[in-house]
Amino acid sequence: MTATIFTDEHHKICLDKPGADTYIKISYPLKYGRYSEIETRDAVLQFNLNHEIVRARGKDSKWIQPTEWLKRSMGNDWVYYSTGGYTGVFEATGEYYLPNLPYPTNSLLGGKPLKEPSVMRITHHWYDILQAVKAQCNRPHPAVQSFLEQAVANTPKILEQKAQQLFDIADGRITVMPPDARHVDYDIIPLTISHGCIYKCKFCRVKTNAPFSMASETEILSKIARLKKLYGNDLVNYNGLFLGEHDALNAHAGLILFAADSAFKAFDFKNAYMKGARLFMFGSVDSLLKAPPYLFEKLNALDYRTHINIGLESANQETLDRIGKPITTDQVLRAFDKMQQINGQYDRIEITANFIMDDTLPKAHYTTFLSLVRDKVPRPRDKGSIYLSPLRINAPSRSVLFQFNELKRLSHLPTYLYIIQRL
Repeated sequence: MTATIFTDEHHKICLDKPGADTYIKISYPLKYGRYSEIETRDAVLQFNLNHEIVRARGKDSKWIQPTEWLKRSMGNDWVYYSTGGYTGVFEATGEYYLPNLPYPTNSLLGGKPLKEPSVMRITHHWYDILQAVKAQCNRPHPAVQSFLEQAVANTPKILEQKAQQLFDIADGRITVMPPDARHVDYDIIPLTISHGCIYKCKFCRVKTNAPFSMASETEILSKIARLKKLYGNDLVNYNGLFLGEHDALNAHAGLILFAADSAFKAFDFKNAYMKGARLFMFGSVDSLLKAPPYLFEKLNALDYRTHINIGLESANQETLDRIGKPITTDQVLRAFDKMQQINGQYDRIEITANFIMDDTLPKAHYTTFLSLVRDKVPRPRDKGSIYLSPLRINAPSRSVLFQFNELKRLSHLPTYLYIIQRL
């Protein structure tokens, strides 16, 4: 499809602009999917195929870095992507750009770019810029005129309402996305197939007090239909499915497979603009240990690359007791072993794991961690990432960051910081 371009002395508008169709790790700004773009003398605004703003950056001299930009999530959060010096960010997160978030999180990196006046000018006044463009354009191409009218119709209030529709379908806001969602730039469609977690750990900031429960197949199909309608024309720009909530792996194997297959067909991932569908979910130690072999055999046969993230947290009993996680070190060790077995056996499945870190934890927490990721893994591997999650919110610590770098150096598995993000 050929893009429609309109230019005058003040603006350049490009409709249906083709971005990259595959997510890759690269150290320069690359935009994904098909989108439309408005460029003025001091701003660039990008819109998805529903004519909703999704990315923006300033062009004036006060903009922090020309290679950095803003992204608006489906949950209507503005996220600022910074380079952070490239090398340090990539080593810490596995990505070249660091998402700076508008809410408290556990990141040890980044500053407060969302508080910068040049950035706030975009986040607070992008709609004013859009309205001005529409008013100033003189006899644009009919397709451009139609695009501007539809873009202006997506007011900030409308975007808030659409975000709330997403939360309603998902039975609440997605308070945490799997760290593996970084592989699709966190562009995931949330399909809630279960609620609650079988643990109620004291340290967890995203837990729910609700008992674990599963959705029915009828409820899942209804959610899929509502999500398809909400994402609309922009559905082709997605290839990532998140089966929620906090422990979807604890659902019946048949239900997991039903949801994954039904969504793949309904969302037409096979023909999406973005290539290479991925499936994400969380799991617990118990749900991993009891998961039957045929579940992984059938997941591996689906047209997804599947990523399952398990909260191990620690292989030290004192630490587990302190954080209120009702499991034993023996269970953690068996879960870690099963994680390695699955990662070695199935080429389209990756099991990753989370561990906590904090400078107040007992020394044995770290020695037992290394006994797993170094001693139990005889040589370096490029699969089965380990994510270290700082316990404290918005509390950058040189000592913890130093400790992370040392643990990463000693680990035989890819090891990164887990920056908790919501949708």
